Amino acid sequence: MKNKSEKNQELIKLENFIDYNKDVKEEETAFKKLMFVYSLAIRELETKIGILKDEFKIFYNYDLIDHINSRVKTSDSIINKMKNKGYEITYRQMVENINDIAGVRVICPLKKDIFSVRNLIKKLPEINIIKEKDYITNPKPSGYSSYHMITEVPISLSQSLIYVKAEIQIRTLAMDFWANLEHKMSYKPEKDIDKKQQKEWRNCAKMIEKLDNKMIYLNS
Repeated sequence: MKNKSEKNQELIKLENFIDYNKDVKEEETAFKKLMFVYSLAIRELETKIGILKDEFKIFYNYDLIDHINSRVKTSDSIINKMKNKGYEITYRQMVENINDIAGVRVICPLKKDIFSVRNLIKKLPEINIIKEKDYITNPKPSGYSSYHMITEVPISLSQSLIYVKAEIQIRTLAMDFWANLEHKMSYKPEKDIDKKQQKEWRNCAKMIEKLDNKMIYLNS
């Protein structure tokens, strides 16, 4: 059995595995290593949040969480984001500044469940919360609504413990439906969205909000 001080000595950073100064586009082996570690962060979060989902269903007969989605960004998506933000395309800039390489989306039936899930995630042992953005109370100008959390997730490897950043998004079924459609429309390369269409999307977002509020009333 290892004592606490020995365990602390095993806590290392990702830069122990890769050269942080290498260009992301040139060093593919390092990229594969990183994506593996980020995928492990997703597994950890999916397991912990999945337990919460099952606990509420079995112990309390309540569907607090409808389902959980996850993804790891592609290299093209990461590089494009770094270029848009003006970062050098190095692993140091990537690891330190791109917080949503690993992403988990938690979909709730009702709007009020979002904050219940947020509070439960904040109590999960060893999960560090770095940043939170409440787009539920204050939606984006586009109408986008979701609760975002940037976390640090402990990953246990054979010889070490690494904390890896991952983003958690919490939203309702209705919010997720709107966000997926809006994302597909916004990123269509062959078609720009004009002001009239943007207004229509905001109106649709308001309808989604009314639907979520109505569902809370009907389930009260």
